[in-house]
This record gives sequence, C-alpha cells and structure tokens, in this order.
Amino acid sequence: MHIEQHSIEKVGWLRAAVLGANDGIVSTASLVLGVASANSNPSGVLLAGVAGLVAGAMSMATGEYVSVSSQADTENAALVQEKRELEIDYQGEVRELTSLYMQR
Repeated sequence: MHIEQHSIEKVGWLRAAVLGANDGIVSTASLVLGVASANSNPSGVLLAGVAGLVAGAMSMATGEYVSVSSQADTENAALVQEKRELEIDYQGEVRELTSLYMQR
C-alpha cells in the first residue's frame, strides 16, 4: 500500500503565523508611534508598547482558538451527516463518491 504524504495539507499554521506576526508588528509599531508622537516620556512609550504586545497576543490567541474550534465543529457535523447518509443510502453515497473522483 502506497501512502502519500503531502506537506501542503499541514501548511495552514504557516499562514496563521505569518498573518499573526505581521498583525502584531504593524499594530504594536503603530501604537508606539502614536504614543511617541504625543510627546510622551520614554517610559510611557515603553509601557504602551508592552501593553499593546500583551493585548495583541491575547487577542490573536483567542481568535485562533475560536477559529480552530469552529472549524473542528463544522468538520464533526459534516462527518455525522455523511455517516447518517451512508446508513440511509449506502449505494447512493458510493455513486456520489465515484462521480466526484471521475470529475477530478
């Protein structure tokens, strides 16, 4: 039996990491520049930068958790539906799968 392994299926984390890093850098830099341009003292700029980093990290972590959870819920619901359809009309599901592979 030949089992193919495609790394493209596991690359979703890279997209999320790049997007998160870019978002964190841009939003924190913008916050620091805004506070610094208000003629704030250096400790105020540093505090704003650290607060922005912490808030951004918490926001991204929460967003990623919700995103992954909702994707898992959707995939589980699709599996339940497919299992139900297999129980009700096995031959129809075989025809559907055959049709999908022939179209590809």
